[in-house]
Amino acid sequence: MRRHCLVIVSLCLCVFVLNTVPLAADDETISKAQVTKTEHIDFPPGGVLRFKNSVGELTVTGWDRPDIEITTIKSSRAEYGAQERKNAAQKLDRISVKAERHGDEVIITTEFPRYSVFPPPLPWRNEINFDLEYRISVPRNARLVVDHVDGEVHVDDLTGDIRATVQKGGLTLRLPGDSYTIDAKADIGSVFSDYAGQQRARKLHLGTLFTAQPSPAAPTLFLRSGYGDIAITKIRKTPYSLSSRPPSSPKQ
Repeated sequence: MRRHCLVIVSLCLCVFVLNTVPLAADDETISKAQVTKTEHIDFPPGGVLRFKNSVGELTVTGWDRPDIEITTIKSSRAEYGAQERKNAAQKLDRISVKAERHGDEVIITTEFPRYSVFPPPLPWRNEINFDLEYRISVPRNARLVVDHVDGEVHVDDLTGDIRATVQKGGLTLRLPGDSYTIDAKADIGSVFSDYAGQQRARKLHLGTLFTAQPSPAAPTLFLRSGYGDIAITKIRKTPYSLSSRPPSSPKQ
C-alpha cells in the first residue's frame, strides 16, 4: 500500500513539473521575419513621383516638407524561430526597392526574384509570397504615377495630377480639391466617388466606368483597376476641433 502511495505521489510531482517548467524550445519566440528601412530623397518642385512594379500595400500621403520620406517594411508570411528568422531576413534582402531621381522625376522601382524568395505553399498560388508595405510622404503638389501589380493603393491629401493602375487590388483616394477631371475604370469591380460625374456599368455588369469633366484647369485623375474597387472621397474639414467647440448654452 505504501509503495502505491509513493508511485502516485511521484506521478503527481512529474505532472506538476511538466506543467510549471516550460521546455527550452517553448521559450523561443516565434514570429515573422521583418526588415524595415527609411530614407529621404530630394524632390524637384512640382515634380513627378513614379512607382514601377510595386506590390503589397502602398500608401502615399501629402505633407508640407519639400523632400520625400520613403519607409518600406518587408515581412515573411510564415513565422520562424530565432535562427530561421535570421535566415528568412537575409532572403528578404533580395527584394529591392530603389529610389532614383531623373530630371523632374523620382522613380521608385521594386524588383524581386520570381518564386525564389520563399517557396510557394502551392504551385498554383500567387508568386508573391511575402508582404511589402510602403509608407511614402511627398509634397502635396506632387504629380503621381503608379504601376501597381498586386495589393492595395492608398493616396491621401495630394493636389496634383494622379495616374494610377492596379492590376489586382483596391484603389482609394482622399483628396482636398473641390473638383477633378476624372477617368476611372474598374474591369471587375465598382467605382465610388464623392465628386459629381457620370457612372455606367461595363459589359456584362462586371465593371464600372466613371467620368467627370468640370473644367480644363481641374487636376486630372486617371485610374484603372483590373480586379478591385476604386473609391474617390473628398476630405471634409470640420469648422472647428472638438477641443475648441463653443460650450452649449445652459438650459433655462
